[in-house]
Amino acid sequence: MSTSKNDTLNQAMSKAEKAAFNTNISARAIIQNEAIARDSKTDRLRKERLAKEASAPVVEEPKTAKRRKAKG
Repeated sequence: MSTSKNDTLNQAMSKAEKAAFNTNISARAIIQNEAIARDSKTDRLRKERLAKEASAPVVEEPKTAKRRKAKG
């Protein structure tokens, strides 16, 4: 039987260290999945915005004169 590095590390760890190790692995996996989901959502929304901007006609707002403040 061959032992992997994780098996060797787990045998040398206390119960609290094992729990912390497992929590750390789980937390890193969750954070990585959230980052991937956030990046894919950002890309999707960017594509939708660019498509919307490309299909929408460009309308310039008429410039209005600035009002002057009354002295006094």
